[in-house]
Amino acid sequence: MNRIKTTFDALSSNDSKALITYIVAGDPDLETTLNIMNCMVEEGADIIEIGIPFSDPMAEGVSIQKGHERSLLNNTSINDALNLVSKFRKSNKTTPIVFMGYMNTFESMGVKEFCKAAASQGLDGLLIVDMPPEESTEFSTEAKNNGIDVIRLIAPTTNISRVKEICDVSSGYIYYISVKGITGSNDLDSEDVKQKVKLLGGETDLPIAIGFGIKDSDSALSVKDLADGIVAGSVFVDLIGEGGDTITKIAKKTKELSAAIK
Repeated sequence: MNRIKTTFDALSSNDSKALITYIVAGDPDLETTLNIMNCMVEEGADIIEIGIPFSDPMAEGVSIQKGHERSLLNNTSINDALNLVSKFRKSNKTTPIVFMGYMNTFESMGVKEFCKAAASQGLDGLLIVDMPPEESTEFSTEAKNNGIDVIRLIAPTTNISRVKEICDVSSGYIYYISVKGITGSNDLDSEDVKQKVKLLGGETDLPIAIGFGIKDSDSALSVKDLADGIVAGSVFVDLIGEGGDTITKIAKKTKELSAAIK
């Protein structure tokens, strides 16, 4: 069963969009991460991206960098993240889980070993930020052999020939970066996004999710009709960093974003 395809197909049949949420594994700790995942699903999240902590998360803004730092202080490992998925699957067999991270982390286990372990625990997709198509043959092959989608990022500055190359080696969905810069950027231009996503849609039949810069119902509404889903991350990592009643705050924000796009 391909949970990502099943999820997008079901949403499309109901003329709904996917809410894809992001948090960092082990931030603030693994038990809370699991509780947050379950809370997000209860409040309307359709797919959950789990950031794998890394010492140099170059594509991330300050918010998510801090989330990585908090997780690394707990010595969160790739095996911890896999165990997290396994625990989540004990009660949830349907919500897709995607790992988002950097090549060194996954390669530390060995590509073949990682993909086999990930599939056995119930992982659905991989989004490796610093893995260009030219260097992804081994990952793509092993992921495909284990039924794991390889999701790719496309930036607003990516030229059309490169877009075609990326789409040809992608599966699951395309993650379109809605702004120039790092995660958490604020200058989301919905008209520019509309034009770029239209071009992108001409090159792929995969669902397209828009991320970077989506923090609230207004920003979600501004792009909801342009693609098949939205991704929100920094806003959740910020709420975790604030401390306090994290679960209640996460629940409220997830519900707000879900209501805006469905």
